[in-house]
Amino acid sequence: MDLLWTGWSPIAHTLLLGTAGYLTLVLLLRGTGPRTMAKMTPLDFVVAVTLGSAFGRTVTAEDVPLAQAVVALVLLVALQWLLAASRARWRAVQKLLDSPPSLLYYDGQMQTTALRRHRLTEDDVHNAVIQGGAGSLASAQAVVLHQDGSLGVITAESMGDGSSLMPQLVHRP
Repeated sequence: MDLLWTGWSPIAHTLLLGTAGYLTLVLLLRGTGPRTMAKMTPLDFVVAVTLGSAFGRTVTAEDVPLAQAVVALVLLVALQWLLAASRARWRAVQKLLDSPPSLLYYDGQMQTTALRRHRLTEDDVHNAVIQGGAGSLASAQAVVLHQDGSLGVITAESMGDGSSLMPQLVHRP
C-alpha cells in the first residue's frame, strides 16, 4: 500500500514546494530580463537543464525543505546572471563561454573544415537554404551556424558589403 499512498503529508509538501518553487522561478527569470529567455546559448542551456533538474528534485523529494529549494533556485539563477554579466563585460569570459558563429558556406564554396568540425553535412546547408526560402545555393551568399545551433542564410541580395559577418568568419585579402 505504501507504493500507492503514504498519506497527505507528501502531497502537501509537493503542492507547497511546487507552487513556491514555480513562483520563485517565474520571479527570478522575470527579474533577470529577456537575456535569460532569449535563444539559448550553451550557457543558457546548461542553466535551463540544471534549473529543471533542481526544481524537479525539490518538488518530488520529501526531505528538501522549502528554504533549501528556494536557495538552490536563487543560486542557479544568480550564477547564470553573474556569468552572463561577466561574459558581457570581459572578452576572455565571452571567449571561454561562447562558441562563435561559424561560416559553413560562403561565396559559392562549402567550408568543409567547418562542416566536419560541427558534424554537419552539405545536405544540412541545402536544407537551411530551402528553409530560408531560397531554391538553390546560387541565391545564398553565406550560410552561418549560429551560437544557438540554428543555421542562418544570407542571400546575395541582402549581403551588402558583408560587414555584419564577424571578422573571424570572412577573411578577405
